[in-house]
Amino acid sequence: MSASARTLAEAVEQAARVSPTIGFRFVSDDGVPGFGNAAASEASFSYTAIERSSARYGGALQALGLRKGDRVALILPTNEDFVLCFFGAIRAGIIPVPIYPPLGIGQLQGYLDNTRHIVAKSGARALVTTAQIKRMLGTVQAASPALEQVVAVEAIRESLEPLAPVTVTPDDVAFLQFTSGSTSRPKGVALTHKNLMANVACIMQHGLRVTPEDVGISWLPLYHDMGLIGFVLAPLVHEVPIVFLPPLLFLKRPVSWFQAFTRHKGTIAYAPNFAFALACKRVRERELEGIDLSTWRVAGCGAEPIRAETLEAFADMFAKVGFRKEALLPSYGMAESSLAVTFSDLGQGIRTASFDADALWADGVARDAAVDAPGAVRLVSCGRAFPEHEVAIFAQDDAASDAPLGDARVGEVRLRGPSVMRAYWEDEERTRETFAGDWLRTGDLGFLMGGELYVCGRSKEVIILNGRNYYPQDIEWEASRVPGVRKGNVIAFAGGNPRGGQTERERAIVVFEMQEPPGATPAERAHRVDELVRDVRKAVLDGMSLTLDDVVAVDPGVLPKTSSGKLQRAKTRDLYERGELSLQKSARAVDRLDLVKEAARSQLSYLKLAVLGGRKKGR
Repeated sequence: MSASARTLAEAVEQAARVSPTIGFRFVSDDGVPGFGNAAASEASFSYTAIERSSARYGGALQALGLRKGDRVALILPTNEDFVLCFFGAIRAGIIPVPIYPPLGIGQLQGYLDNTRHIVAKSGARALVTTAQIKRMLGTVQAASPALEQVVAVEAIRESLEPLAPVTVTPDDVAFLQFTSGSTSRPKGVALTHKNLMANVACIMQHGLRVTPEDVGISWLPLYHDMGLIGFVLAPLVHEVPIVFLPPLLFLKRPVSWFQAFTRHKGTIAYAPNFAFALACKRVRERELEGIDLSTWRVAGCGAEPIRAETLEAFADMFAKVGFRKEALLPSYGMAESSLAVTFSDLGQGIRTASFDADALWADGVARDAAVDAPGAVRLVSCGRAFPEHEVAIFAQDDAASDAPLGDARVGEVRLRGPSVMRAYWEDEERTRETFAGDWLRTGDLGFLMGGELYVCGRSKEVIILNGRNYYPQDIEWEASRVPGVRKGNVIAFAGGNPRGGQTERERAIVVFEMQEPPGATPAERAHRVDELVRDVRKAVLDGMSLTLDDVVAVDPGVLPKTSSGKLQRAKTRDLYERGELSLQKSARAVDRLDLVKEAARSQLSYLKLAVLGGRKKGR
């Protein structure tokens, strides 16, 4: 293994020498070969081929005038292009800035706003994308003073420019990972090679204990830290072969994940909680013919609140095709700590404990309770901190992190260790706010018990009513159990009155997307809304003894989400309080006229830059 490499640039070169025959395999968007789709295809890149091809991409970036320390934004929907361009930039000392590609025709304005923010904040001098996406980005270039050129990756692919040698050190910034912006505008997490190599060692050696027989299967987006660090960077450093599926293929046909496992005898995969729920919901019995999941030894879960019921349902449903519940591996992580923070014990499955809800919410104390006790809350252990890393719980007002709380006391989860970022990119104020002493403030509430971490929720999102804390995730879970409510598409928050107005206290509000029956008349739909609102109120009251102040039903696709699919509570609250939530269109029914207008503005801006020559290249 090339784990002796000190930087990602060294790791690419070492992997090419040590493992010339294994590497990455990219499945096409058409499907998975060998499972009834003759049009599907795969492209294989050994680590030697990745070294050679990434050198060409890196040389092409240098030929654009980019030098060590410059930033290049990457909007590349194809996994092969992304991986080769990312490593090309790394080897040239250029700092890549991954940005998610447009996911469809809906909400183009919001996408362009987010992209403009990231490009401007990062100070990227160049942006590499496809020719098709390039035509949409005129307003992005016009609004970004440092952005000198938007380059089509098709030209990069054909380049034969050699890579000029560059010295890359462990303390150099490797890439900027912009946070998904679920609670605020995206922030640029500056990760050094030293940060990343420390986290990679934790993941692969201490967490997963990888062996030469391991094969990873991933559909995770590469612009997100779990997909990029977990399934591109870490496997390359340790020469583990990976099979990549396009994210949309999994979302359209979740069984494609299992088909890839069967075909390639996969052993390791990770996914958020929603993916396990989606597989249970969408994979049909007839699709399981020929599926074999007996080789799957690590089924990691992280990136969003983990529900024991979801993972247990997954294990029960797919045990018939060889899946073992012991493979489940709950984890906790965040971009500011590279990726992973804690892992559960390997091969032990999920560990849960039940706690008294009143003590947890009102007193901030995790007191054991029987599973079937009234008001009991069941939480999943996220495991223990890695070697040389620390996780501790502090009172939120402990600005210097002077007094860690004891076991079973609820407070803010804080971290320190070699994986933790040194700063947000060129944002001193937010960096100061994020550190308390030398501990990173995660913004998550949780507690330690016997050294294991249990996460309760986000500190900024806690709803405080009559002196009692309610975690929105728990409210959302109760609401999502109501038939007719779209699971995973419920948002709870504390807010004021819609369209302004003063209130004497915070109000508890739930907004949910409903499963609308096809062909319903307006009268039938109105009746259905009334029923669902009543049932949601009752479910939350029965499950948490909480009376909701308002419940709002919206159409599928209306709730705002980040690029990684996380619900945006702050944005939803803002829309609610401005009285605009009911005006939001479903992403499935976006106003085509607005789309055409924005696309026209983008292309006019692009043409203006082209005609006038844009900005001068170089410095």
